[in-house]
Amino acid sequence: SSGINAEWPLRPGYYIWIDGTGEGLRGKTKTLMEPTMDPETLPVWNFDGSSTMQSLGQNSDIYIKPVACFKDPFRRGDNILVMCETLDHEGNVHPTNKRRSCFENMEKCKEVIPWFGIEQEYTMFDFTGRQPYGWPSNGYPGPQGPYYCGVGSDKVKGRKIVEAHYRACMYAGIMIAGSNAEVMPSQWEYQVGPCEGITMGDHLWVSRWILSRIAEEFNVVISYDPKPIPGDWNGAGCHTNISTLAMREEGGLEKIYEAIELMGKKHEEHIHDYDPSGGEDNKRRLTGLHETASFEKFNFGVAHRGASIRIPRQVAADGKGYFEDRRPSSNADPYVVTDRIVRTICLGE
Repeated sequence: SSGINAEWPLRPGYYIWIDGTGEGLRGKTKTLMEPTMDPETLPVWNFDGSSTMQSLGQNSDIYIKPVACFKDPFRRGDNILVMCETLDHEGNVHPTNKRRSCFENMEKCKEVIPWFGIEQEYTMFDFTGRQPYGWPSNGYPGPQGPYYCGVGSDKVKGRKIVEAHYRACMYAGIMIAGSNAEVMPSQWEYQVGPCEGITMGDHLWVSRWILSRIAEEFNVVISYDPKPIPGDWNGAGCHTNISTLAMREEGGLEKIYEAIELMGKKHEEHIHDYDPSGGEDNKRRLTGLHETASFEKFNFGVAHRGASIRIPRQVAADGKGYFEDRRPSSNADPYVVTDRIVRTICLGE
């Protein structure tokens, strides 16, 4: 018979991409003819780039090519979330597509098996995006101290969102590793990883989309601003943990120190790539106060949370493991961050 058969296994896929700001996410739904978790089998689609700050002159149509699939925790069943990269009207890499460079460089250094784990901090705001969620309407909460990993309605705001996000990420197949309330009230953190190579960026971006989508249900805005509240309040980062196979093996601490030395020589380049504004966003956060190092100088230390790079105490004791780059801002692009890191420590760029 002709026409659409009601027995066909039609499934919606939600295509997600990064917009022209380098930090915003967009998405739209496409009906798929059969269930799949293979991005190679999914059709390339398109969108209007003039509405996402991605238009190239008169050619406003931008292609979105599927690159990673996740189970959809909202529609469930065989429905999927589809992370996409952007291509121009000729099918070439779009200027806002930072994933392709990351993918290519990860392929060049895949023999060292780079692992990443990212600690994503964020702040909840009310529906206006101006008032931190749960803060007094005329004033401020008490000073920082009792909120970090706290419990109780006088210390913690938004736990329902956090718990829903955690479960949704696990359902989707995101490699979420943990979560906790942060130092500033209404500020939280979750961790994703360890992820190898390009999967770090794919998993973190989709986890961000899931978080904002869940917050919609509570009329809450998720902010990744690295210094959302001026004054004596902690900023928000995207601390990035890094290791190669050699660092994880016996004697790996020496390899960690070698990588840190290389990163110190490229401090300015890393600061530039660690937020979507070429380092300007992060200058408000990296002041040398509130558990940060100054953006103006590079330093490192064991268990030192005021350093650019921290070597965990256990790693120093074991003589192997990983190290933590504390400089990336909460609104950093994980594709750009991980790309910059492997270019420095693996490819000598």
